[in-house]
Amino acid sequence: MNEKELALTPAIKLRDLIQSKEISPVEITKIYLDRINKFDGRLNSYLTVTADSALESAKLAEDQLMKGNDLGLLHGIPISIKDTQMTKGVKTTSGTLIYKDRIAETDATIVDKIKRAGAIILGKTNTPELGLVGTCINKLGDPGRNPWDITRTPGGSSGGAAAAVAAGLCSMATGSDGGGSIRIPSNFCGIFGIKPTQGRVSGYNGSMSKSHNMFSQNGPLTRNVEDSALLLEVMSGFDEKDPITYMVPPIDFKSILTKDIEGLKIAWSPDYGFASVDPEVIDVNYKASLHLEKLGCTVEQPKLKLYPPYDKYGAIITSDFYNSYSQYLQSHGADMTDFCRFFIERGSRVTTKEYAETLGYIDDLKGKMAQFFQTYDLLVSPTACFPAFTDINLEDNFTEGSDFPLHYFNGAFTMQANLIGYPAASIPVGFSSDGLPIGLHVIAPKGQEGRILSLALKYQENNPWIQSYFSI
Repeated sequence: MNEKELALTPAIKLRDLIQSKEISPVEITKIYLDRINKFDGRLNSYLTVTADSALESAKLAEDQLMKGNDLGLLHGIPISIKDTQMTKGVKTTSGTLIYKDRIAETDATIVDKIKRAGAIILGKTNTPELGLVGTCINKLGDPGRNPWDITRTPGGSSGGAAAAVAAGLCSMATGSDGGGSIRIPSNFCGIFGIKPTQGRVSGYNGSMSKSHNMFSQNGPLTRNVEDSALLLEVMSGFDEKDPITYMVPPIDFKSILTKDIEGLKIAWSPDYGFASVDPEVIDVNYKASLHLEKLGCTVEQPKLKLYPPYDKYGAIITSDFYNSYSQYLQSHGADMTDFCRFFIERGSRVTTKEYAETLGYIDDLKGKMAQFFQTYDLLVSPTACFPAFTDINLEDNFTEGSDFPLHYFNGAFTMQANLIGYPAASIPVGFSSDGLPIGLHVIAPKGQEGRILSLALKYQENNPWIQSYFSI
């Protein structure tokens, strides 16, 4: 294989090549660093590249391999870390000038687990300010770009992660998802991304926030399903620093990939009863839903009626951001993006009555979806209302009747899974007429990541998605 083919080789196959000594951790790390140096000037998928420490870690991994030491699940595999996730001794900016020089004193739990599994950290991937929005714009530098069309956004907030994976600038990436931040960029960049059940993966990030992270979950972004299962296995599990992880029993992610999906009862919704969706997106997703029947599933289209998530539940989300970041409005307001200021200021106007009512709305949604999944095994829909878009000004992005900008969130289909804590993923299923990826969104009941992974794997095996044709 040439260097590009190796860079786009699935991580599970790279692991076999490393363990059989057909390629060394140093060699594959250099390939990725060379590609970052060559291509990332156009993508801006990384905020920090840790080339020196990556090569040092790769050399250590190579020495351990040659000595016959016990190897971790990710031994020698180069990976990227989202720049909202703390990495000891390395800058973690969270995409904001406020933290442009912040050096973490400890690793996030998922980073510690990834290091212990033997992975090589290439650097920190780009994210919008405070991981807040569905684009990849901040004031630290140029916007993140989509490798399928560099005039388009890769999405957000794990936009740099998705672009780096799609372009072969890392083998796999970590992301986080508080309203679609793994699934939307996976959709825009034509890769697979899964948000696990709330509590499956530790949210400890050097400390545990009492707000803001209440709906967020760390997870993987990869070029194929098996790689996500591998990384999810490493990231998952109990963490005494995050009490929510007490509540989710462990899963053997390797074994669930072999499960049969025949007989699954699937609900298809093109719009959740409210969303305005690009006709091409609906067409591609509808055809994908029909293909699920060929795989042995039963697909129905019930009359599902949900609410626009940010208009219905935005009070609790914005007020929690206000609680976390309002102290910076006066001291660093000029350093913030327009959207970040808008969002925090919006949270300042939330009353206790609105907050309490929103908690009640979320409880209603939990009950409604629990009842829905008594009938259906999975819910599928588009991941986003439209393909990847060009940059749009905040003031030009409001629609009549909504307090929240449409493209800055694009969370019509994703936020609900965060509010109720269910696992959800985006599966690449096709392209728009101008060659932009389109994803199918899948939600499963709480604790049923295996159901999503099994379905996605069967779809991947029958419809391999193209990952190697980019404008770069």
